[in-house]
Amino acid sequence: MIPGFGLTLGVSLVYLCLIALIPLSMVGLKAFDLGWTGIRAIALDPRTLHALAVSFGTALAAATINVVFGALLAWIPVRYRFPGRRILDALVDLPFALPTAVAGISLAALYAPNGWIGGLLTPLGIKIAYTRLGIVVALIFIGLPFVVRTVPLHVEILYNEYNFVAAFAVASLLALVTLALKAVLETRGANASTTPGH
Repeated sequence: MIPGFGLTLGVSLVYLCLIALIPLSMVGLKAFDLGWTGIRAIALDPRTLHALAVSFGTALAAATINVVFGALLAWIPVRYRFPGRRILDALVDLPFALPTAVAGISLAALYAPNGWIGGLLTPLGIKIAYTRLGIVVALIFIGLPFVVRTVPLHVEILYNEYNFVAAFAVASLLALVTLALKAVLETRGANASTTPGH
């Protein structure tokens, strides 16, 4: 057994109970104090349904954008070498370095009507801060690094496999062309040798 394993496991479990399990269980107990009719009434309340629609709709939009652009951002540095690659790599990790509150305040300040980006978009009639579009932008900002950091390993594996398959396909095609040319030349040679006068 690893020295100190029991102590660290005990401390970790106590910490987990105090920080997560006990508060979550209290939420569940408080909900059951309302009874099934109270829970159903809250779950079917128009405000609850609207909040769920906003949450799931914006999450779906952000996830779709993250998959497309995250895959591109992961593929390009693996496939190509270019100046500024390390800067792009550092910018992708920026949301990991910022605390959530700082990221939220920064995005709100940037996209507000008097912010750097919001000031450019407001004359065009585009409002981002404190709208669904703003939620999508925040979710993209937070989620994109996870996609970009997860994909490169798979991209490298796929890239190497596709290179092997492409090389094999080219080699197979060259072999088929060579065999076809050989067959044509042998046929012509055989025909030439059997023709009278040769």
